[in-house]
Amino acid sequence: MVNVPSVPEIITVNSETLQTQIRDLLPSQNGFGSELQATNVITPIIDLTAAAEGSGLPVDLSRAVAFGSQTAFNISNATTTIANSPGFYRVFGTASSRGSGNQSVTWQLNDGSTTKDIWALISDDHIVLEYDYIVWLAVGESIIGTSSASTTFLKGSVRQVADSTGTLVNPSGYPL
Repeated sequence: MVNVPSVPEIITVNSETLQTQIRDLLPSQNGFGSELQATNVITPIIDLTAAAEGSGLPVDLSRAVAFGSQTAFNISNATTTIANSPGFYRVFGTASSRGSGNQSVTWQLNDGSTTKDIWALISDDHIVLEYDYIVWLAVGESIIGTSSASTTFLKGSVRQVADSTGTLVNPSGYPL
């Protein structure tokens, strides 16, 4: 079998509607004079919008701790809702137990009718564990921390890192 290379085709697009939109979206191209063209070659597209606006941060930096972005919590012998708006949240801190008996601290997701445990520490000894995870909440959902005794603790912080459409939420105060 003979492998015949394909030949790219370039054709002129005669659409005043498309040309008007290009002129509106790309004012620097206005008056360029050439016709709109289409090709059958696959061309990768790189979205430079965030970089051009100066607002883009790499994902790991957009998850940074910032004074104005964090909501601290300290849950002991209680059940507390720490986030209940749609979006992505970073939840981090420590879970500890300093007593005897079957004590627990638990992170749960709730959809308004059902609760699911997503992380738990059950101990009858002195123990401290760190946690750091990202949670997605849909409409009507919440993340809840529970502590079963006055000698068990969930201490930490929560911050929204992306909204419900996946757009990153920059740390408070960025950019200066």
